Amino acid sequence: MSFHPSQMKEALKKLKSYPGLEGVLILSTCNRTEIYAATTEVELGIVSIKKFLASQHGIEEKDFIEYSYVHTLYDAVRHLFRVTSGLDSMVRGETQIIGQVASAYEQANEAAVTNKAINVFFQTALAVGKRIRTETLIDQHPVSISYTAVELAKQHFGELEGKGILIMGAGEMSTLTAKNLVAAGASTVLVSNRSYEKAVNLAQEISGRAVRFDDMDQYLEEVDIVISATAAKHFVLLPQRIQEVMTKRKERPLLLIDIAVPRDIHPEVGDIPLVTLFDIDDLRGVIDRHHQEREIAALNAEKIIDEEMGHFLKWHNSLFVVPTIVALQQKGQKIKELQLERAFERLSGLTPKQEKIIRSMANSIVNHLLHVPITNLKEYASTSQGHLYTEILQNLFDLDVEEEEKRPAKTPHHHQHLGQAHHGRAEAE
Repeated sequence: MSFHPSQMKEALKKLKSYPGLEGVLILSTCNRTEIYAATTEVELGIVSIKKFLASQHGIEEKDFIEYSYVHTLYDAVRHLFRVTSGLDSMVRGETQIIGQVASAYEQANEAAVTNKAINVFFQTALAVGKRIRTETLIDQHPVSISYTAVELAKQHFGELEGKGILIMGAGEMSTLTAKNLVAAGASTVLVSNRSYEKAVNLAQEISGRAVRFDDMDQYLEEVDIVISATAAKHFVLLPQRIQEVMTKRKERPLLLIDIAVPRDIHPEVGDIPLVTLFDIDDLRGVIDRHHQEREIAALNAEKIIDEEMGHFLKWHNSLFVVPTIVALQQKGQKIKELQLERAFERLSGLTPKQEKIIRSMANSIVNHLLHVPITNLKEYASTSQGHLYTEILQNLFDLDVEEEEKRPAKTPHHHQHLGQAHHGRAEAE
């Protein structure tokens, strides 16, 4: 139940037209389809969202209801904050999601379907995601084989720019590694594969150069880094072969990273002087440590989310009380002015100074009388009962509050999650 980018603007406008939806946003990625909405009535909003999904995809509600779930205000806020922080991703701390959320927010803005609640909600969520990555470094510990291979190369040589790199193999793992290398700054990437056509295709995809598998020794003499991920059932690089290559390299070190299963490079190659060899077991050891580090970072991230939720919910709940406080103050001022007018009619001959003293006293009485209920209402606004206390105060003082101000848009979140969305997902950092 995903939404193609070309359909998004039309889908957003259609969604916004449903009853009870004041502001909307659709987040659609390869792993999730989520609809966020600020509503006048939560239940009405949920009904509208379900009808929209059924209509948009030409299915019955019963066909997707078991795969979906609904979050309202508090749970919705926590969920989105966890999404932007990468805590709700298959790979904790992955960085792609924050860009996807930012893009979804931009699309909703361009379609003019957001409102103040949605705008502040998503601006805050994006800021929370950035803060968590900055303070916890949750995204600094790669947990994919391909990305870890690149990180090891960077640690070994520093910057990759100017380093010659040979990729052996042109399958999925080689493709992911090659793309990560280019993203990390590698500019000279050679691709070698038994199928030269596949090598050419991958090389074109990363702006690299394909070389024939039979000519590999020539390039082994020239490059600085070799990353091997062929589908061979036997060793591709044996000690004798690499020993001969090293005699022609004139004391230049060579880094070999073997991410193939089974291994492409004989373990004894790592014993050759000036050769450093990392194999899949080495990478998995690094990844296990990184998983532990990400779990620790995730615990710290949850604490930040709790803190940021408090700030956001205090702001959101204040939307309920501000119009009420204004109405209470206006009523107090109206009563004060009426009573002053009556008093001055009865007290003839007052000097300007005396009138000023009486006005000051009246102001003080009204301000002191309203101070406690206003202060307490502001405090209650940050609790789950804030709206209830607001309505009680409105009734006790018979306040004239505009209906749309009485009931500002609430922020529920509907998450439509299809189980098959995880299938076939490419490895992510």
